[in-house]
This record gives sequence, structure tokens and C-alpha cells, in this order.
Amino acid sequence: VQLQASGGGLVQAGGSLSLSCAASGRISQINTMGWYRQMPGKQRELVAKITQAHVTTYADFAKGRFTISRDNAKKTVSLFMNMMKPDDTAVYYCNANFRKTVLDKYQDYWGQGTQVTVSS
Repeated sequence: VQLQASGGGLVQAGGSLSLSCAASGRISQINTMGWYRQMPGKQRELVAKITQAHVTTYADFAKGRFTISRDNAKKTVSLFMNMMKPDDTAVYYCNANFRKTVLDKYQDYWGQGTQVTVSS
């Protein structure tokens, strides 16, 4: 089972960037998918998450600027970030809560992280 994230990079303040994450391997059912970020010396924090029914939750700093979406058939989750600020600079991690078989419990899995840098 693997979560492969892509799309990080360098962007100027006020610009936009998209992140994508694809789940692969033995997966029976995916519950919630989301994006978290971690700044140096700080704890990982929620950016946004989305349920299988496409119900979304955003951190306050992401509301109005970021949009999360998912494709259940493709097992992907994406994050579109707009009006970016230098404070958005962090390593972004995708997360998925799923079970491998119907007999397994749901567990959290993490992608490898992708660096996002916003220059002022």
C-alpha cells in the first residue's frame, strides 16, 4: 500500500499550486482522505480533509483559499492552493484512512511529503 504525492514546488506569494496524491495497492475501502502540513519545529497540522461522500473540512487558514477534492474511483485526493502566502511554506503530507480488506480495521496511512515553498 502506497500513497504517492506530487505537485510540490516553489511559488510566489499570491500564486497557486496544486498537489495530488494517489493511493495504490491492496485497498478495500477508503474513508477520509486529506492533506496535512508540517513547518520546521512545529507539529503536523490539518490543512483539509474530505470524506468518501465529499464532505470537506478545512483549517481556518485554508478556508477561502484552498480547495480539496477526491476521485473515489481513482483513489486520488487533490489540493488546489490559491492566494498563497509565505506562511504556507511547509512539507505537505497526504493522508488516507482506509482498510485493506473488509476484515481489517481502518488505519491511517501517510504519503512521503512534498515540499511547498512560497516566496515573498
